[in-house]
Amino acid sequence: MTDTDRTGTLHAGFSSPDATAQPWSLVLETLAEAEVFWISTVRPDGQPHVTPLIAVWRDGALYFCTGGDEVKARNLAANPECVLTTGCNRMGSGFDVVVQGRAVSVTDEARLAVVAGDYESKYGWVFRVEDGRFVGASGNVAEVFEVRPVTVYGYGRGAQYSATSWRFSS
Repeated sequence: MTDTDRTGTLHAGFSSPDATAQPWSLVLETLAEAEVFWISTVRPDGQPHVTPLIAVWRDGALYFCTGGDEVKARNLAANPECVLTTGCNRMGSGFDVVVQGRAVSVTDEARLAVVAGDYESKYGWVFRVEDGRFVGASGNVAEVFEVRPVTVYGYGRGAQYSATSWRFSS
């Protein structure tokens, strides 16, 4: 998937009567500017696990990091399918984005260096890249994951409500 403009499908049953599909540019803006995301993974026993994290958008994918022994990392090792969400918590305005995809471990050090730069630019977090992972200032080691969207949903609120989806080849 590239970051070019795409046409979404409006879901009329979940939208105001005169609503139109939201533009892909709004999704890109939301993903780039969002500070907090929520990741949903599935535990080996089938129970859901949801937790907040920070992420960066680069080249058509979301990147996040987590300790290898954290629940989300263990869940992704067993089942890489996940959902990342972001948006706002106001009923009368805003735009929420839901990204469904597969979390893939990133170990390429050149790619990790670029993503580490994104984390520093966006959040002020500094990581060095070592042995295919991030290492923080305190010495904590984090695995890095890439999620390329398979399906994206955008939910607009305000004068009109809209539900728009975009599908991509997996």
